Amino acid sequence: MRDLQQCRAEIDRLDRQIVALFEERMAICREVGAYKVAHHLPVLDEERERQVLQAKAELLQDPGLRPQVIALFETIMAGSRSLQRRMVTETDPAKAGDLEAYQAMRHWSGRPLTEQRVLYQGQPGAYCEEAAMGFFGDDCQRINLKTWDGVFRGVKEGFGDFGVVPIENSSTGSINDVFDLLGKFGCYIVGEQIVPVHHCLVALPNASIDTITDVYSHAQGFAQCRPFLGEHPKWEHHEMVNTAVAARFVAESGDITKAAIASRRAAELYGLQILQSAINENVRNYTRFIVVAAEPRFPEDANKISVRFTIPHREGSLCRILQIFAHAGLNLEKLESRPVPESRWEYSFYADFTGNLRREEMDRGIRELIDAASSFRVLGNYKAAQL
Repeated sequence: MRDLQQCRAEIDRLDRQIVALFEERMAICREVGAYKVAHHLPVLDEERERQVLQAKAELLQDPGLRPQVIALFETIMAGSRSLQRRMVTETDPAKAGDLEAYQAMRHWSGRPLTEQRVLYQGQPGAYCEEAAMGFFGDDCQRINLKTWDGVFRGVKEGFGDFGVVPIENSSTGSINDVFDLLGKFGCYIVGEQIVPVHHCLVALPNASIDTITDVYSHAQGFAQCRPFLGEHPKWEHHEMVNTAVAARFVAESGDITKAAIASRRAAELYGLQILQSAINENVRNYTRFIVVAAEPRFPEDANKISVRFTIPHREGSLCRILQIFAHAGLNLEKLESRPVPESRWEYSFYADFTGNLRREEMDRGIRELIDAASSFRVLGNYKAAQL
């Protein structure tokens, strides 16, 4: 029996041969890639890969090593696909554009978050305004608009420097319209703010629970207070564009039969009393807001990356993207899909993951994602909000 050092020396000798053979194999893969580029062939041939894996497994003298040899050649072929995709990227204007945009953003110096013309949807007292004040400070110049579309349009056209919009709630999930507006207007995410949601039932000073017949709020407000509202089945529900708009409407109505689901601050601003507080179902209810701008900018201590990508509409496309996240060590925090309006059954994916674009270890993983995706765009690199 050989001793440990002899075994290790023999392994080193074999590894040198493996590395030399790997380089030889990849050189041939480059030729394969050049052929595919010249003949407009797809990088991935799934049937060919299945045949290769089966053939390699059949070469084994020890069938017990089948899982290991399959994993080995899956990794080798993934490296081959990556190399060939880079060749496609260099000749495909769309892919080259994605890579160029990523490289530009990765080295973007950016201006600091100094301007403070902040756009938000709703009325003073809205949770959106609270998020703006939490991120920029109470003295920031705040401009309220009627719609989320108006916030994005205002940022894009320079009416405001930043926009603050909600993107997800811990109880009711993602706000799909905001994801769609990110894609529509091409704005960048430059920050985020998390706001605790404490819904109250608010009404005129001389109103009571017994006088209420109609309740006004945003759809999310109703969704987050279902159990409480279930205790009052006779109340009519009326959706408003914002919880603060609902509070103002009730205040201006002068009608003691009307109430709103809104924040404590909205009640104070519009002179309403709180008939019942903490009516939301989840006492640990939070809304995540994003701060958007027309230009990318991020701090040196940015630690969260948001991207948008599309993938080929074929079997295994999303699985391969997720494998890239895993193999590159990218800590995926969120993945959201949205339909592409102009393409039937095609979807855009929005992903958040941990990282800083300026760090070299991020570069390989993101280049892999650009290679694998049909289209790819970095939406932002910013500091994650803390509760």
